[in-house]
Amino acid sequence: MKLSIIYFSKSGHTKEMAEIIANGMKSIPDIEVGIFDLDHIDDDFLAESKAVVFGTPTYYANTCWQIKKWFDESRNYKLEGKIGAVFATADYAQGGADTAILTIINHLMVKGMLVYSGGSALGHPYIHLGAVALKENFEQSKPMFEVFGQRIATKAVELFASSKI
Repeated sequence: MKLSIIYFSKSGHTKEMAEIIANGMKSIPDIEVGIFDLDHIDDDFLAESKAVVFGTPTYYANTCWQIKKWFDESRNYKLEGKIGAVFATADYAQGGADTAILTIINHLMVKGMLVYSGGSALGHPYIHLGAVALKENFEQSKPMFEVFGQRIATKAVELFASSKI
């Protein structure tokens, strides 16, 4: 089963966390992961993906303009019915990562995606809206991002493994 991660990264932090999420996804049997920055998306792979995770750095308490622009211009991408999830990186706790994530969640819902994070239902680590890595605890966040990837892949298998969707 194919799963995609689409991100924008200027400093490399968001890209690094995308790779950690991908490692978590790949720990689930029969999962193939495509990791794409905004300028190098494999359209065919994305079309076949059952889940798409979007990653954004946080600027001025919101998502980066590059991700917003991608959603504004993404009418040719058919995302409806796929699992959609979000993660963010930020310099500090009051930097607006939750707002950045919620901005993208709005786009996922408009696109008809099935928004998923695992929430608190799966226990610790609690990932309510999406995974967040702050500069002050970047390295310590990596295990949570790996779990985030595992949860998304597990849910994709649960929902789509026997489906013809």
